[in-house]
Amino acid sequence: MTIATKEMQINEEIREREIRVVTDDGEQLGIMSSSDALKIAGQKNLDLVMIAPQAKPPVCKIMDYGKYKFEQQKREKEAKKNQSRIDIKEVQLSLNIDTHDLETKVNHANRFLKQGNKVKVSIRFRGREMAHPERGLEIMQEFADKCTELGVIEKPAKLEGRMMLMFLAAKPSK
Repeated sequence: MTIATKEMQINEEIREREIRVVTDDGEQLGIMSSSDALKIAGQKNLDLVMIAPQAKPPVCKIMDYGKYKFEQQKREKEAKKNQSRIDIKEVQLSLNIDTHDLETKVNHANRFLKQGNKVKVSIRFRGREMAHPERGLEIMQEFADKCTELGVIEKPAKLEGRMMLMFLAAKPSK
C-alpha cells in the first residue's frame, strides 16, 4: 500500500505500462507505453506528468513541470493574500456596571464589529452575585440591544459555571 503524496509523478517515476497521454494544449495523443510518451515529451523539451493516477489507464500530460509548479505556488500565495482573518475580541462586564461604563464597553464592541471581528461578551459572577443570574441576563440584553446597529447575536447569553458568555458577530455587509 502506497501513501499518497502531494507531489506528482514525473518522467522516469512513472512506472505504468500503458498510459493515456494528453499534450500541454489539451490534444489527446491516445493510449501508449510510458517509454513512448517519455520520448515524445523529450522531443518537445517538456516533462511527462501523471495528473490522474486513479484513472484506468492513468492520465499523463506533457507539460513544463517547473512552470506548472511556479504558477501553482503563485495561485496559492494569491489565495492566501485574499483570505480574511476574523479575530475574537473580548469585552468583560461586571454585574454592578454603571451606565457610562456600559456605554464605553459598547463603543469598544462596536469598534471591534466595524473591523469585522467577533466579540465575546462576558460577565464573571463573584461570591453572592451567583444568586442573581437574571441581573446578568438583563445587562447582556441591554448590551446586545445597544450593539444591534453593527452586530447580531451569534450565540445568546448562557451561564457556564461562574461566567455568563454571549457572542456577537458583525452584520454581513450588503
